[in-house]
Amino acid sequence: MNKPYIEFRKQRDFSSILSDTFGFIRNEFKPFIKTVINIAGPAIVVFMIALAAYNYVSGDVLNFSSFGEPSFNSSSVFVIITTAIFYLISAIAAYILTVASVLFYIKSYVDNKGVVDPTEVKTNVHKSFWSFLGLSFLKGITLFIAALLCFLPVFYAMIPMAIVFSIYVFEPKRSTSDAYSQSFKLVNIDFWTAFGAFLILGVIYYVLGMVFSIPTVIYTLISTGVFSGEIDPANMSTFSQDPILIFLNVLNTFFQFFLNIILIVGGAIIYFHLHEKTNFTGTYDRISEIGKIED
Repeated sequence: MNKPYIEFRKQRDFSSILSDTFGFIRNEFKPFIKTVINIAGPAIVVFMIALAAYNYVSGDVLNFSSFGEPSFNSSSVFVIITTAIFYLISAIAAYILTVASVLFYIKSYVDNKGVVDPTEVKTNVHKSFWSFLGLSFLKGITLFIAALLCFLPVFYAMIPMAIVFSIYVFEPKRSTSDAYSQSFKLVNIDFWTAFGAFLILGVIYYVLGMVFSIPTVIYTLISTGVFSGEIDPANMSTFSQDPILIFLNVLNTFFQFFLNIILIVGGAIIYFHLHEKTNFTGTYDRISEIGKIED
């Protein structure tokens, strides 16, 4: 049974952006996730290990056992800093490889009319790693500055930053700086449709993330004695080093990391909607194909 092909290069309304985002993930789920795991999987595993290590060693920074006053444990400073750096680097690498894998999978899907070449995807991901790193830095700085300015600028800035990677991937002639500047120009074509769709996708992502975090919350409440009303402050400093809690935190982060794929796919579909509304590239191509069939 052939899977239905989802045409990316077309204009969409609000509901179509949402339905096609989940439609693509549903239709392509197995080969899609397999490709992402094959490319980004090792980096994600390293990231999860780094997260577990950081959670364990950071629990020893403060010691609350002496008269309720924290005392700094200087002997573990070097280990904590080293682990934190390792955690940060692995998180960035895992994020970049995941985003690049998703977008180059979609590019192969679009270019080959639904037939994806995993080897091509992997090659493109590795070739573009440093460019994605630069764009990630620009994206992070932009959102950080927008957050410092006010609440509203963040809501505006998150839309161009949601499509900036897509511009770089689907318009290969553009440099990283071109993709960054073009993202702000493109969102003005139909800002409110893009904003509304991405906001709803963000809410869905948040709700699903909360669902996956329920086991961690329940275990935390039980282990700290909140349910029984017998909270022992002396145990709070060592609770963060609980192996079960660390495992649940890592598992929760793992699921949330993959849930981010929803936002990446949604950002790609929003990009194509905005691009098609400006250039009609997909429309012209479909008209040309009709002419070829008639001939």
